[in-house]
Amino acid sequence: MNTSLPPDPEPRRRDYVIISVDDHLIEPPDVFEERLPQKYVDVAPKVVETEAGHQVWRYGGGTYACAGMDVGAGLPREQWTLDPVRFENMRPGCYDIEARVGDMDIAGIWAAISFPGMLAVQSGMAFAKTRDQDLGLALTRAYNDWHCDVWAGTYPERIIALQLPWLPDPEVAAKEIRANAARGFKAVVFPEFPTRLRLPSIHTGHWDPFFAACEETGTVLCLHTGASSWSPVPSPDTPIEAITTMIPASAMFACADWLWSGVPLRFPKLRILIVEGGVGWLPMLSARADYALDHPVAGEATWEGGLKPSEVLRRNFYFGTLDDYALSGVRLAVGLEHVLLESGYPRSESTWPDVQKALARNLGSLPPADIARVAYGNAARLFGHPLPSRAWLLREEL
Repeated sequence: MNTSLPPDPEPRRRDYVIISVDDHLIEPPDVFEERLPQKYVDVAPKVVETEAGHQVWRYGGGTYACAGMDVGAGLPREQWTLDPVRFENMRPGCYDIEARVGDMDIAGIWAAISFPGMLAVQSGMAFAKTRDQDLGLALTRAYNDWHCDVWAGTYPERIIALQLPWLPDPEVAAKEIRANAARGFKAVVFPEFPTRLRLPSIHTGHWDPFFAACEETGTVLCLHTGASSWSPVPSPDTPIEAITTMIPASAMFACADWLWSGVPLRFPKLRILIVEGGVGWLPMLSARADYALDHPVAGEATWEGGLKPSEVLRRNFYFGTLDDYALSGVRLAVGLEHVLLESGYPRSESTWPDVQKALARNLGSLPPADIARVAYGNAARLFGHPLPSRAWLLREEL
């Protein structure tokens, strides 16, 4: 059923430079066109029409649909559903880079990272579990080529390039990281709980070649809450509202696991970004981690490096905030030097098109220097990304 889209909202006033570290994209039908060896063309993922009139990606016997809530930004609440959505019923900014930059301009977003949203969800697991590993790797490379050439390459000053990893082999994955860094990729998405996807644990040395390549190239390791299809659901009949309420708990679980994994101790310059989990839990986790080190349960805790867990937390980890409004406690306990802004576009929980207003509401009571850090400064430093000209910020005066 064709649902007409509402007209574009009026462009918002640009009071702040904004870099969003958690937006999403919906893979368009032409991602793999002319990007695969000829022998794989017929078995490549394709967008198909279902008997129900839906448009979905099909690959390897699996179906990958886009739900209304995944593209609900700027749309009426009644469209925030789990029902599949056709491309013509999404804002074009979901899948078209020209329209995306236009929507960023409407909201006053200077730059953004775009996480996978439809086919490549779960850090490219659809490709990683392919029986023909050569095909799976070819698909991963093709997706990254598209992201580099089209999505980030069309407007490199507006889109921060984020790659999919090759999860079956950390040695191959490391080579991909180095090659992709040379062509402009600044980040890689990675499952926050690999074992939930039947991958080796981060508490082993299995992933060390991959982590070493990320550290060597300055590639930011991005952990997106929910990418491992697991959350701390206490009961089999827990309602969906309770599960969404506990999303920050998933981020806290991931942060604690990675903090104690030894990974940031073995790779002290590795930078880990956790998004879509908020930051309100940070002061508690920081204090509790130090307490756990000082009060070991069985003998001495396994911890080396000369720094307290809270200090490693502030050295290696970065955190995205979408709609947190109690940042004063975070500022006093752990500082805001590693807190970065999210807009969440095009998902239904996004603050688009009122990202500027949400920023003013949630951070307006903070000192101007801290607002600048969270809005854009921390992200610009983390990714080495350029800032806009004054003319862009003051567009309404041109």
